[in-house]
Amino acid sequence: MHDLGVGITLGAHQSIGFKGILLFGSDAQKKKYLPKLATGEAIAAFCLTEPGSGSDAASIKATAVKSECGQYYTLNGGKIWISNGGLADIFTVFAKVPVKDGATGEVKDKITTFIVERGFGGVTSGPPEKKMGIKASNTAEVHFDEVKVPAENVLGDIGGGFKVAMNILNNGRFGMAAALSGTMKGVIARAVDHAANRTQFGNKIHNYGAIQEKVAHMAMLQYVTESMAYMISANMDSGATEFQIEAAISKIFASEAAWVVADECIQLLGGMGFMKDAGVERVMRDLRIFRIFEGTNDILRLFVALNGIQTAGNHLKGLQRALKNPVGNANLLIGEISKRVKRKAGLSTGVTLSDSVHPELNHSGDLVVKAIERFGGCTEVLLLKYGKRIVDEQFLLKRVADSAIDLYAMVVVLSRASRSLSQRQASAQHEKLLCETWCIEAYARITDSLDSLSSSSAKQVFKNMRAISAAVVSNGGTVTPHPLGF
Repeated sequence: MHDLGVGITLGAHQSIGFKGILLFGSDAQKKKYLPKLATGEAIAAFCLTEPGSGSDAASIKATAVKSECGQYYTLNGGKIWISNGGLADIFTVFAKVPVKDGATGEVKDKITTFIVERGFGGVTSGPPEKKMGIKASNTAEVHFDEVKVPAENVLGDIGGGFKVAMNILNNGRFGMAAALSGTMKGVIARAVDHAANRTQFGNKIHNYGAIQEKVAHMAMLQYVTESMAYMISANMDSGATEFQIEAAISKIFASEAAWVVADECIQLLGGMGFMKDAGVERVMRDLRIFRIFEGTNDILRLFVALNGIQTAGNHLKGLQRALKNPVGNANLLIGEISKRVKRKAGLSTGVTLSDSVHPELNHSGDLVVKAIERFGGCTEVLLLKYGKRIVDEQFLLKRVADSAIDLYAMVVVLSRASRSLSQRQASAQHEKLLCETWCIEAYARITDSLDSLSSSSAKQVFKNMRAISAAVVSNGGTVTPHPLGF
């Protein structure tokens, strides 16, 4: 709420910096490192990104070669844009290790994770980067020059570095929704203070519909973001192991929602919002990085869509196997055919949330069910049409992801508002309004996104965009001449 740079210093330390030791460390590694990392006596950093490898983690160039005696690895390479890079004492570092295949004798480079101490020697940091925002957070290059890392400091399995990296990031992303829900609370408080006290045309500006719409949307975005953060946290605490899609959704949603809230706050404050003294311009600069790091939102949208589609694909494979023995699987096939016929006719397949949601939110629950059924049918059609080639249809995948994000947002607010109503909390009726409004608007967006998957005009737009992009890239910039011929 007060400073995202300080938030990132802490987040880079505990959310990703030493998270690998927490998740994959041996008992000896945990005993050695975690106590000082927990107290803050030692600061941690996560070292994955290199000049040539951002979202494509598999393309890293840093190397670690095992000594002939087998007691240590010699680490060489450089990492860029490392949060806490100039401050950290302990680094989680990813490097390629030559590994010999026992069966074929072939040597292949495999990404492996190491716990590296600055005290090992050969670890240097560059100057703090000059950044757009989060200036209170140290960001620097980190270089490893002939660093001797003890063999017992391998984190996880040799060659298992990609798995370690993805698990650390999956475990860390949900924290952004928690942090940014706090940021939004602070920004909304500033906006509301101004709206309640600013008089224009003889009236306080919070009485005008245009301002009311802004404040309402800001409140809804904060409510959804906070609901996502605590839903995922509760599931993790309950022992859930599959939450990577939800964590990615929460990161995408939170980073984009917070940007909109900050932008609307500046608009609401008018000229004052553009001034440094108001403090919101700094929040906006700080927020811009959240759509980029720990997986860019563009890549994470593909991750959400493709992971979900993979699950649907496995379901279809099960049906294909069932078709080979139609008699033995008659009930399964009849049920599936019945569902598809009902979906085609626009009828409900019988799924209901009435037993799970508060009666006052039954309409919102019905909208969620209708959206889920429509979403399932559209995903199935895409799979049957494109098969494995779906990975290349990124225009379509973006819309699948957007629908999934809106769907998940509907579910979390429905859950939270139902709980508040059931417990008769003081804010229950307000939360009902937030939930109802969100579900109505989200359902409309999902319908538009899913319609575009089969729309001929949307297909033409996608085709045109490819051609426009190709022309602009080929020309090195805009293609059209200046209107006045300059």
